Amino acid sequence: MRPLVRRTAATAFLVGALLLTRRMTMTWGTRDGEPSEPLAGDEIVPCADAVATRAVTIDAPPREVWKWVLQLGQGRGGFYSYEWLENLVGCDIENADRIDPRWQRLAVGDDVRLHPDVALRVAAMVPDRHLVLRGAVPVGASAPPYDFTWSFVLRPVADGATRLVVRERYGYTRWWSGAIVEPVLPVSFLMSARMLRGIRDRAEGRVGENAA
Repeated sequence: MRPLVRRTAATAFLVGALLLTRRMTMTWGTRDGEPSEPLAGDEIVPCADAVATRAVTIDAPPREVWKWVLQLGQGRGGFYSYEWLENLVGCDIENADRIDPRWQRLAVGDDVRLHPDVALRVAAMVPDRHLVLRGAVPVGASAPPYDFTWSFVLRPVADGATRLVVRERYGYTRWWSGAIVEPVLPVSFLMSARMLRGIRDRAEGRVGENAA
């Protein structure tokens, strides 16, 4: 009986640890209420099967943070994350350390590339407030088995700072979609956390030259 009790306890501990780790990675940097708070873009994938909300506070006003968000993309300012890791899969990313006027123009319907052959589309945008991208990565020659939105929401907070909240929403369109998305979520956490820190450091003038 004792081995069974030990195995049950070990299984319960492992399940609990996995659930706790998942919650931490899916809500990294958020404050109370932010993971469940409605954000711009939520309505595009209303019945999401997986949602990740991550955030950071930036000691700069929204108009300055927006400049860095606006130039996200492959062939643009990059994603301010681990470019060496992105480039291992052929993304051809080069992170910018300055604001480039060429990348400060974006409109609803424009493409924002993750990879030379993979792009998301601007689904909604309000300058200095939010940018919502929509799309997904195909599986080989097949269409993506999920719908996806990626929202960047900027909110002013005390002392002229900005709260940058980023949300990913995945809506599965196949019974096996979770088998594709779930293994990617830990990588998404790793890259997103670095991206948020990268935007923060650039907007606060800690990296390179923040040109006007």
